[in-house]
Amino acid sequence: MLEVRGLHAGYGALEILRGVDLDVGAGEIVALLGSNGVGKTTLNNAICGILRPTAGRIAFAGEDITRASAMAIVASGLIQVPEGRRVFPDMSVRENLELGSYRRGRGRRSANLERVVAVFPRLAERFAQKAATLSGGEQQMLAIGRALMGEPRLLILDEPSLGLSPRLVEEMFALIGRLNRDGLAVLLVEQNVVESLAIARRAYVLENGVFAMQGDAVALAADPALRRAYLGM
Repeated sequence: MLEVRGLHAGYGALEILRGVDLDVGAGEIVALLGSNGVGKTTLNNAICGILRPTAGRIAFAGEDITRASAMAIVASGLIQVPEGRRVFPDMSVRENLELGSYRRGRGRRSANLERVVAVFPRLAERFAQKAATLSGGEQQMLAIGRALMGEPRLLILDEPSLGLSPRLVEEMFALIGRLNRDGLAVLLVEQNVVESLAIARRAYVLENGVFAMQGDAVALAADPALRRAYLGM
């Protein structure tokens, strides 16, 4: 579904990604792991058209999107939930959700709204509240719900567990697994190595703009080098 080949990207003269290859198949959860500052968000933004690559190719569902606009990429069904939630704080929960269908899924807005509140019943209880008044966990639900309103074919989740309590982290990963079982492909960008590898089929470990490790998630979870580097074992 998603193919990234030889991708280079950065900011001005500063090159962050140095020849990255990545694949996400239909129906897969693929984990993209790495510490802060290694280039995970840069890769997300290059895939989503927010940042223009300096070299390489990106294809989604067989179409070259390397130079496509962010709006065109969203319209194709590749949708990102950015790090930090990025909800519209002065708009209501319902208005935030409805904005998710602005570019894609507008004709099925009512049906998609019902689907989202079935996944997140708490949001239905807060339709009229401003997004700024929600808890961190509720804002993350809102950000994911807004993305679901656009009927994603591939959902990129950038640090969805960031800032959540341990209980909410467990709930968040359970939700991601449930969405995937319903057929949604997910690129999960996380620092939480243990939880990510537990639900992913495959994983990539990004270090200094290149992939230091990649492969089957179960095999990577047992790899001594990864356990030393990220789990302190």
